[in-house]
Amino acid sequence: MKQPEVVTPASGKLAVLLPGLGAVSTTMIAGVLLARRGLAEPVGSLTQMGTIRLGKRTDAKAPRIDDFLGLAKLDDLVFGAWDIFPDNAYESAIHADVLTREHLDVVRDELEAIRPMPGVFYPEYVRRLNGTHVKKGETKAEMVAQLREDIRAFKRDNGCTRAVAVWCGSTEVWVSANGCHHTVESFEEALAHNDPTISNAQLYAWACLREHVAFANGAPNLAVDFPAAWELARREGVPIAGKDFKTGQTLMKTVVAPALKARMLGVRGWFSTNILGNRDGEVLDDPESFKSKETTKLGVLDYILQPEIYQSLYGKLFHKVRIEYYPPRGDAKEGWDNIDLFGWLGYPMQMKIDFLCRDSILAAPIVLDLALLLDFAQRAGWSGIQEWLSFYFKCPMTAPELYPEHDLFIQLMKLKNTMRWAMGEETLTHLGHEYY
Repeated sequence: MKQPEVVTPASGKLAVLLPGLGAVSTTMIAGVLLARRGLAEPVGSLTQMGTIRLGKRTDAKAPRIDDFLGLAKLDDLVFGAWDIFPDNAYESAIHADVLTREHLDVVRDELEAIRPMPGVFYPEYVRRLNGTHVKKGETKAEMVAQLREDIRAFKRDNGCTRAVAVWCGSTEVWVSANGCHHTVESFEEALAHNDPTISNAQLYAWACLREHVAFANGAPNLAVDFPAAWELARREGVPIAGKDFKTGQTLMKTVVAPALKARMLGVRGWFSTNILGNRDGEVLDDPESFKSKETTKLGVLDYILQPEIYQSLYGKLFHKVRIEYYPPRGDAKEGWDNIDLFGWLGYPMQMKIDFLCRDSILAAPIVLDLALLLDFAQRAGWSGIQEWLSFYFKCPMTAPELYPEHDLFIQLMKLKNTMRWAMGEETLTHLGHEYY
């Protein structure tokens, strides 16, 4: 990734394409529509609410991030989506039951105008759903071709100069990369032969890469996290990022675990359970889909606590994660953690965290930020894996030889320093020696 000589201005309309027009997508879209009218604030969005310090603390220079980077304006976003159900954005939002009618009815006309394009759906990858609004085709290569035509038509019909895509669909069953995922040529041959290890998410991602559409993966699906996708993204000059939005319980882990490690406090056990009743919870009730989610949630502590280095503190850590489908809660998820830790001379302590959160309320601003920052990356001439966006993901993508950085505060420093570097400003070390 090279420092850009110039970042192309964000002129014209930006298509924000969303595979999955469910709770997360409709919550984000409705929030943006309300914010455009000055009827609500986009709380939780770093790009809309955050500032970035430039220079010394004594300079008191902290512009808003959206102004500093010259991000696309909310008024210039045009939303499109694919879904396996035909409900428009208003109907889908009512069904999701995240936002109240007080908010939705104000922007009802705009939401009703957003009708999903038929989705690509092979049910073996999402076993708890039965799609009725789906594309037909003999091969997966044909499905990719249809998705590419959707992208071209959407941009043309809506007068968009460029596009980004953020996966907001369901978690898929666990699929591991194999030989067909190694090169662009082997993957495209496998598309033509309907290879069973190529999932729905990978078809959307491949179509986007072929159409020069930056792609972020908000689920633990393989999507763009395999060698052929990395190669194609670099070849086509397309930024990619993922995977799995960091929202509730994992957000807390990436805050608390660094604090325990910073103080050299030991951890014997960390038990995490979630209850949620939305469509995501229903999908994750399938063991193979849960396996995909479990993998991204379990890896966080190992990378932060480094038990191979701190054997006496974390070498025997027992880490367990559970997700339970509980319909009465809907989108109001509860993430409960029990942490058995120890301190001076090995004396035991406990910590309990009960985060009664709202899954889509936490995810919506992430989708907006990723759309705007991927558009910025594309205009800066960057391509391939965008590790600087790790801040937003449970399982950040990195170069193959690197381990992911999970500490939220290191991720935030990396995110903001990349912004400074991209705009020709001095990066910050926070040493502070210049003041003394």
